[in-house]
Amino acid sequence: MKSNRQNKILELIAEHDIETQEQLLGELMACGFQATQATISRDIKQLRLIKELGPNGTYRYQAAAGPTEHVFSSRLNNIYQQCVTSAECAQNLIVIKTMPGLASAACSALDKMQLPEIIGTLAGDDTGFVVMKDTASAAALCAEIKAQITH
Repeated sequence: MKSNRQNKILELIAEHDIETQEQLLGELMACGFQATQATISRDIKQLRLIKELGPNGTYRYQAAAGPTEHVFSSRLNNIYQQCVTSAECAQNLIVIKTMPGLASAACSALDKMQLPEIIGTLAGDDTGFVVMKDTASAAALCAEIKAQITH
């Protein structure tokens, strides 16, 4: 259901100049999809839709032109700079080592980012595991984590 709705959203923004979430919700309902504004808002975030200036001079939703980089918030930067000591990836897994007792905070911060590439996290005392959808996304996120802990 979710993937069908999100595919329809991508189709709708490609075919129409959709300027607001309310307009997108109306278009989805006209196509037979039931959703709330909160659901649409989450879909927009998960699909990484952006607003760009359209040819008619108004801003409209667009799919990002290419893969977007994950932007670590300042709060997440602080968590990673203060508690993560290392990160390594092995195929589609990332192993995060932290100061004692802080693996849960590191994994929770990643969960809150709601990245579609992350399948799930598991935290122990000083070690966290991140299961990614594929090897490439694991390598990319691991590199971002390493960049955060070296600053």
